[in-house]
Amino acid sequence: MPLSAQSQSQRTHLRRARLALACVSIVANALCSGSVFTFSLMSPTLVDRLKLTQPQLTTIALAGMMGQYPFAAIIGKIVDNYGPWACSIIASCLFFAGFGLSAKEIANTPDDITTPSASAFHHLTIYFFMAGLGAAFSYFSSLFAACKNFPDFIGIASGTSITLYGLSPMFISILASRFFSHPDEGLDVTHFLQFLALFCGAVHLFGAFTLHIIPLLEDPPSSVLEDPEESVHIDERTALLHGKHNRTAEVETGIIVASPIKGSSVVDLVKDHYFWALAFVLFVILGSSEMVISNIGTIVLSLASQTSNITVAPSTDVATATQVRFLSVANTLSRLVVGPLADFVSPTVTASGAQSIHRKRHVSRVAFLFFSILVLALTYLWMVLGVKSQADLWTLSIGAGIAYGSAFTILPSLVSSTWGIENLGRNFGILTYAPFLGTPAFSYFYAFNAASHSSDGVVCKGVECWSTTFSLYTVIAIAACGVTGYLWRSWRDQV
Repeated sequence: MPLSAQSQSQRTHLRRARLALACVSIVANALCSGSVFTFSLMSPTLVDRLKLTQPQLTTIALAGMMGQYPFAAIIGKIVDNYGPWACSIIASCLFFAGFGLSAKEIANTPDDITTPSASAFHHLTIYFFMAGLGAAFSYFSSLFAACKNFPDFIGIASGTSITLYGLSPMFISILASRFFSHPDEGLDVTHFLQFLALFCGAVHLFGAFTLHIIPLLEDPPSSVLEDPEESVHIDERTALLHGKHNRTAEVETGIIVASPIKGSSVVDLVKDHYFWALAFVLFVILGSSEMVISNIGTIVLSLASQTSNITVAPSTDVATATQVRFLSVANTLSRLVVGPLADFVSPTVTASGAQSIHRKRHVSRVAFLFFSILVLALTYLWMVLGVKSQADLWTLSIGAGIAYGSAFTILPSLVSSTWGIENLGRNFGILTYAPFLGTPAFSYFYAFNAASHSSDGVVCKGVECWSTTFSLYTVIAIAACGVTGYLWRSWRDQV
């Protein structure tokens, strides 16, 4: 074997080994990212041990969840400038500190306290905010390591990593119930948090060494060089303008040529009206879907069970759990299906605007975003016209789950195709401010409307609790359909 061929083979095997290690870290980081969402498992023990009130528990939980959003653009910029490994090592430090200090705080609290400890409450709020920030760094490290290492299949890469992130709370909760729960005493929160500190910290520390963007190997130069002008037989039928001829061939074969990247600064991004159109669509899809996800329990409570003479109506807890399962299954399956399907029917650009994808393109990726908002509009319309009992709510759960999972899966490829892959992390992070603003907006409108139809602080009963809410949501979703159609038409030759 010639020396150059042997060297090329060694480089190929080395790249495959590094890519395999990166994939292991992508999976491991994604499965640890959602550990902060297992706070509900700890709540009973915190009430019993620290005597925390419900508002205090809610504040700690919100600190963990909201810690993911405020710094999303900064985290994305770190991914773009330094790589996923940098986010992984920062996540390691934040998880180790956040969970470790929480365990220490709980362990040091006396067992005989009778009133809530203000210092413990404030400290736990800060520590869980740190863990939530760590979750954001972890999420970005796994998502963009996958997207940037597999740019030709960015839909599969993003869909798989996001799906694993969604399964993370279930994975961590299984570990908690298997190894840290006792039949008589419940969850051992102190040792569970210590485990999370060590486990998540170690996993992400490993990712600091393996989560790199593995460059493609360049083809070795040919030993025989030919003049491209002399290799073409020229006669009276030969096109004089080769560039124009090539463009025509590309259109006929369905090959996508990446358009030049637009301005790379944040100022250039916010000056692009397409950016604001996409942000509005995400505001509606993700914001209203997260409202449904977080409030499906009270929506179930507002409706009566559908009973018959031969069946017994399920309890409210069972009905709520059923809707949660519908949401989870629809969300997960949509992520697994939309990513590979988008890569098959709509291949996207592979790099920074200079390469072409030699695969047949059938439809724009914006079609998947249009599908998401259309499903949501029809779902909200059904809520207004057809839902009368708990048995009818499956459409809301499945519709919101499909829209939410599909939008989040297709978003990275839309952003990279439109504004380039170099700043994908930063641009994706900026767009995540859409659900950061949309979720409280849609949630508080629902909450205040429901409160206006209830009395004495009890949970609102009847369709009037949310009929006005979903009527407005339907109108907004239809408007978002129009905006998505505008993006589809504008980006049909690019995305």
